[in-house]
Amino acid sequence: MAGIPEHDWRVLRDLREVALERFCERVLRELGSISSAKEVSWHQRYLDVFALLNRQDDELARAFNFNSRSKAIFQLAQIHSHGLLTQQELERFTPATLAEVEVLSKLGKPSP
Repeated sequence: MAGIPEHDWRVLRDLREVALERFCERVLRELGSISSAKEVSWHQRYLDVFALLNRQDDELARAFNFNSRSKAIFQLAQIHSHGLLTQQELERFTPATLAEVEVLSKLGKPSP
């Protein structure tokens, strides 16, 4: 598909920042848990934080670095695969777009 319908493109642009904030909140909460784990050495906590940030930075890039209409369906599938939108927010998209997102999400974490 060359892109998504204009309506869905506008919805994605509206919800992109919401999803990004949720992603970052999730990562920062996990970092807090890792960094405050008293039963683990400071060095191990540092290594765990570093590993988490590397993994999550790759995920963040796949979900949010592409801001073009031609790659929007892939971006939406990534956002959906991370569970960053509520059912109510997803229902703002057309049924055809949601069906395509569901297929892509089931194939794994798509990358554009």
